[in-house]
Amino acid sequence: MRALFLTILFIPMLTKAQNIVEPSAKKIPKTLTTNGHNRVDNYYWMNERDSKDVLDYISQENKVSESFFDSKKALIDELLAEFENRIDPNEQSAPFEMNGNLFQVHNKEGLDYSIIMKLNGSQSTVFIDENERAKGHSYYDLGEWLPSPDNKMVALSEDFIGRRNYTITIRGFATKSFLKDKISETDGSFVWANDNKTIFYVKKDPVTLRSFQVFRHELGTAQSKDVLVYEDLDEKYNVDIQKSLNGQYIVINSGSSTTNETLLINADKPTDKAHVFLPRKKDHIYYVEVHSNGFYVLSNDNAKNRKVLFVNTIPKKLEDCKEVIPHSTDVLLEEITVFDKHLVVQERTNGLQKIKIIDLATNSEKYVTIDEETYSLGLGVNDNYVTSTIYYRYNSMTTPSTVYKYDLSTGEKELFHRNELIDKSFSPENYDSQRIWVTANDGTKIPVSLVYKKGLDLSKAPCLLYAYGSYGYTIPDRFSATRLSLLDRGFVYALAHIRGGKYMGEEWYENGKFLKKKNTFTDFINVAEVLGMKGYCDKSRIYAQGGSAGGLLMGAVTNMAPYLFKGVIAQVPFVDVVTTMLDESIPLTVGEYEEWGNPNEEEYYYYMLNYSPYDNIHAMDYPNLLITTGYHDSQVQYWEPLKWIAKIREYRTNENQLLLDCNMDAGHGGGSGRSVERLEIAKEFSFILGLEETH
Repeated sequence: MRALFLTILFIPMLTKAQNIVEPSAKKIPKTLTTNGHNRVDNYYWMNERDSKDVLDYISQENKVSESFFDSKKALIDELLAEFENRIDPNEQSAPFEMNGNLFQVHNKEGLDYSIIMKLNGSQSTVFIDENERAKGHSYYDLGEWLPSPDNKMVALSEDFIGRRNYTITIRGFATKSFLKDKISETDGSFVWANDNKTIFYVKKDPVTLRSFQVFRHELGTAQSKDVLVYEDLDEKYNVDIQKSLNGQYIVINSGSSTTNETLLINADKPTDKAHVFLPRKKDHIYYVEVHSNGFYVLSNDNAKNRKVLFVNTIPKKLEDCKEVIPHSTDVLLEEITVFDKHLVVQERTNGLQKIKIIDLATNSEKYVTIDEETYSLGLGVNDNYVTSTIYYRYNSMTTPSTVYKYDLSTGEKELFHRNELIDKSFSPENYDSQRIWVTANDGTKIPVSLVYKKGLDLSKAPCLLYAYGSYGYTIPDRFSATRLSLLDRGFVYALAHIRGGKYMGEEWYENGKFLKKKNTFTDFINVAEVLGMKGYCDKSRIYAQGGSAGGLLMGAVTNMAPYLFKGVIAQVPFVDVVTTMLDESIPLTVGEYEEWGNPNEEEYYYYMLNYSPYDNIHAMDYPNLLITTGYHDSQVQYWEPLKWIAKIREYRTNENQLLLDCNMDAGHGGGSGRSVERLEIAKEFSFILGLEETH
């Protein structure tokens, strides 16, 4: 009922830069009390989704950004043309095996979505055409697709809204005829049992969107008849499902940021009860890989950077497992994959990735290594348990994605596939990349990856500085074909591997979360300072960018050191930290307590309050800001960036650009389709390059 009393007062305000009328939202004070402390939120009402007042305000903000981007149309068109002239419109992925079949993803000129082709020698046939599936929808995302074990059916999960809510349907493997089965409200993940008629899938809570239930569906029956196989009522935990590579087990994992538990179901007996592999124990995270002779376990028990264990049967306790690879303080074990005769371990040492191959019969070891300082290395699609070869993917900040075929026995490798650019003037040799180390306030050395065009005078160059720094996720040093449009215009691109990720191991993550979260922000600030002071760029032309939790980073550093940045791009930014983390009805909130802390506890409340971007807006000169969001975002609700920009408009003491671009047809990942994705990038680049025109 509260929405009935909301009235927006749009007060015209002209920016000198673009002569654009800016909105000013009416303030409706709401007092929020926590731990005996009162906060007044004047824009709390903006969470009234679909109310006329909210939609009107978004419309007004979008008109401001549309006016700005209309003025940059020539530049945006130029950038889009560069993308088109550089990226093959008929680009193809590396062929990959799935369930004994060979597939390849094709893009085709003039089409927004991919086409999955089934390969048969020199012949290929259309297997799934995403363009057909997307017809009539402003948003489309194909989540997963899996052939049945006998290759008579294929199941696929699809999202038509952008809220990461997927519906699973099943069709004939070689036909376009769909069964009547329709499984809704899922997270998009599912697996087939070995009987070719049973599908296990994960269902979401309709309010919080937490993945918390596993159901069993039998083809030809209504979803209402599906059997609940597993449910985790602890709101800190999310459930996922997969099938072991050897096809023996359905693997259910329920985990939080600090603790998890794995359950197994015999894939040949889908109606059997799920067996707990190891009961959950506080702060124990483990992952199970199934081998014909037993189980390999990646565990952090008394092993911060993880160790590998082995056990012949489902253990009664952790002590039943024997150690195969011991813990190392210098080597982070990121993932393990078990094949019939080999164990493949993905490691990270001093920030750099390696792939270790262990022969299970002889225990001999070989490494796949790269002699560079900035690159990304990892396994490709490897669906064959008894294979003698694997595929791994490599790229760097100067080299497009490349897939190699690797012989597990001999260690010989061969180029299998490379994403070539159609721009014949492009060469990796035209660009330099390097890794530097920046000393943070507390003496910690922060690694930073740089890429730029050869011959560039760095001290006179503008710089785009990117980072994320949360959830232990490490942003890889990858190539970007669109980024070349900045590099060719004389930009330095810098990727800061700040604390909160795992670039330097598990401790790197722990020192950037909970009550150490501010290390993430000060690391980024220190990197920006040093880049300018040491001549890696022009210190007056540093631009910052980050998305989601990286958008929180953008909000925090904007408040803490606005003078460092000429412009900031905050994508789907998580900026209203305290209010969001106090609202357990919002998707993902409770599960996030193990990342940020629980603000119902006084210590965490005041710590969060001290850095929450929305709560720390104050009267000062703000840098130029481009804020993007999606109205259907399930990860960071649209009202966070909406409130943020409204409050900044109220407090800022200058007239720099302040833009909110809200995609009404998108979710957390932005719009769907190649043309929309590239347009969003071109708009971001035009924002930065437009500011360069004033240099």
